[in-house]
Amino acid sequence: MYTQAMDTIGKDGNAEPKAPLRSADDLLAEAPLQQRFDAAIDAGDFIEAKDWMPEHYRKTLVRQISQHAHSEIVGMLPEGNWISRAPTLKRKAILLAKVQDEAGHGLDLYAAAETLGTSRDQMLEALHSGKAKYSSIFNYPTLSWADMGVIGWLVDGAAIMNQVPLCRCSYAPYARAMIRVCREESFHQRQGFEALLTMMTHGTPAQKEMVQDAVNRWWWPSLMMFGPADADSPNSEQSMRWGIKRLSNDALRQKFVDATVEQARTLGVTMPDPDLKWNEECQQHDFGAIDWAEFWQVVGGEGPCNRERLGARVKAWDEGAWVRDAALAHSRKQAARVATAQVAA
Repeated sequence: MYTQAMDTIGKDGNAEPKAPLRSADDLLAEAPLQQRFDAAIDAGDFIEAKDWMPEHYRKTLVRQISQHAHSEIVGMLPEGNWISRAPTLKRKAILLAKVQDEAGHGLDLYAAAETLGTSRDQMLEALHSGKAKYSSIFNYPTLSWADMGVIGWLVDGAAIMNQVPLCRCSYAPYARAMIRVCREESFHQRQGFEALLTMMTHGTPAQKEMVQDAVNRWWWPSLMMFGPADADSPNSEQSMRWGIKRLSNDALRQKFVDATVEQARTLGVTMPDPDLKWNEECQQHDFGAIDWAEFWQVVGGEGPCNRERLGARVKAWDEGAWVRDAALAHSRKQAARVATAQVAA
């Protein structure tokens, strides 16, 4: 999903500095461009990378897309830890493929963000320094194999709920990247549900208890994935006006709850929320209060695994420096050969 950070900027001191004041001449010169941009947004048209766009629109996209990319990459860590401990060869192959998909999603999203004039090195430096955020969900530990199924079912299910509307995002490179991401995330959600269904249908009592325990631990963090309540989400209104977001945080969260409750009945698990019940008048499920104090604590860097996850990313970056150096050296050598051949011709 992983786009909640656009709604958390400013809560932890990482807000972008205000743009310098523009001169009257600059504003006058940009007026026709702004009108053309607004008309395209109002008409539901896509904005391409070479089109003029307001600076705040560009910065909002850089923040959201880079945070989404960071989340895909950091999201590989909790699952990668279980590849060597998968119970069967089939489950190992599925998990390997899923982690590989997430790496590809991160690559596509970094490429989309680069079309906005920021470099991948800049984005990664912001991540490694702690300035940039990633989805809070990846700062929770994976304690059992059942967590792999629950992450697929709940976490990827929440991601799909949030990401499908992004296929209609007003910024075309982001929207195009999301088409592939959503198709693959749908497989991730289904394989997670299938793994849990197998354990709940054919598993031992201990395995069924393991599944319920995982659901208990991941349910509330999954609801937090959609970001803060609309009343506490100051950036959402402008993002929806621009067509970056299509649905509010609370609307997406409600859709997720309504869909997931029915799936839980099929699995035979119980959600850890005594207030969860069907509201006949509203034709949707009521659910209990989310612990937003926990959410902001995790976003602020004090979650169960914040330091572990970020430390692992920095360590991988440092240890992979020789690979990047070798690739750059090879690229320069190839470019020199091409240049020499062109001169000789």
